[in-house]
Amino acid sequence: MPDVPEDVPPRCPACGRAYESVTVHADGVMVNLLENDRYRRVCFEPTERDGEAAMQFYHHTHRQADAGAARAGE
Repeated sequence: MPDVPEDVPPRCPACGRAYESVTVHADGVMVNLLENDRYRRVCFEPTERDGEAAMQFYHHTHRQADAGAARAGE
């Protein structure tokens, strides 16, 4: 089950853009955005939760993702 962190950066660390929400996943996940009405892109950032490896998911809406080409370090 995903966790919602309290302390998150103001912009996505993977692409530098605004995002709508962040979740942290420590178990298996599946991502399918082919026909997603809410999100266009999800960026992933490795993290640690309670001493265990985890992955933070930064959820970008269609509007946020379409605000230009996303490139790491932008």
